[in-house]
Amino acid sequence: MKRISLLGATGSIGTQTLDIIREHPEEFSLVAISVGRNIELTRKIIMEFQPKVVSLIEKTDSDKLKAEFPGIKFYNGIEGLSEVAVYDEADMVVNAVIGSVGLQPTLQAIDAKKDIAIANKETLVTAGHLVMESAKRNGIKFLPIDSEHSAIFQALQGEEEKNIERLIITASGGSFRDRTRAELVNVTVNEALNHPNWSMGAKITIDSATMMNKGLEVIEAHWLYSIEYDRIDVLLHKESIIHSMIEFHDSSIIAQLGTPDMRVPIQYALSYPNRLPLKSAKRLNLAEIGKLHFQEMDLERFRCLKFAYDVGKAGGTLPTVLNAANEVAVAAFLEGRISFLQIEDLIEKTITAHNNISNPNFSIIQEVDQQTRQYVNTLL
Repeated sequence: MKRISLLGATGSIGTQTLDIIREHPEEFSLVAISVGRNIELTRKIIMEFQPKVVSLIEKTDSDKLKAEFPGIKFYNGIEGLSEVAVYDEADMVVNAVIGSVGLQPTLQAIDAKKDIAIANKETLVTAGHLVMESAKRNGIKFLPIDSEHSAIFQALQGEEEKNIERLIITASGGSFRDRTRAELVNVTVNEALNHPNWSMGAKITIDSATMMNKGLEVIEAHWLYSIEYDRIDVLLHKESIIHSMIEFHDSSIIAQLGTPDMRVPIQYALSYPNRLPLKSAKRLNLAEIGKLHFQEMDLERFRCLKFAYDVGKAGGTLPTVLNAANEVAVAAFLEGRISFLQIEDLIEKTITAHNNISNPNFSIIQEVDQQTRQYVNTLL
């Protein structure tokens, strides 16, 4: 029985993680959760899974539920995230929160010798050097949940990283993959949220439309697999059947395929190195699909992807700036305060204005993150 602490239990990845725990009650138990402000769903999760520790964003919400469930320890805020992350009964922490708020509890969980299943891109983007150094020092498993990184991880089983020629990360292209830049001028929030392949949260769906999501994955891949940026390629693949590929020195390419279903990589991270049945998953039928399509990425069309490559190669605090600027810009777009293309403009202005700091520690990263958010808000 593997005991799970789940950060972000009411989000898209969080609820699909609950699906896996629900399907395999003999393999997994949920011992601690953090949630946002969805009180009704939180109440249902508590009643079904009976975690021992629960953290919510607002103290008023935690106080309300504490009165209903007196046998559970309740926390709130960033301190609550930390309590869930280091809960002593947990064997593994699933980080499914959105944004850089996931960084501190991840580092704390690693120091507490918890294995990590990571779906929070921002953790590695903002402080990949600190996270991977700590994971290695503490000897814990650091397992990717993103479908692309899970695909690479699966394709590497039985292989050695030293034999990699390049990584090929696939991209669906997002909601606007068939539109020119001229056709993006007046797109709406609802249009941007209409992803053709995946059902995801709002922020990730917008990141997919700008291709920032793929840019963040490129930076993640650099840290996860210790590979240079010029050996990480992105390939447009509209069907989202091949989730990523590895080309080896001998020209062999190994790919991982499957229908678009995030529960597959989630379950693999939870059950690794074993594989469990997933009866609710749709089986891949290549004969039914018939054809798969691929094309090179246009970095002029998808400027956010180019930004990610540029700041990744520069290193230092620039990836932190990229992530923070993007978070503020995407939130502003979702609120109707800026247009879709202004997301790119705000990010570009912010990374251009930043004075890069090499090899930052955790305190510097936190400071730069906050300064960046303030700066972008002045631009708004």
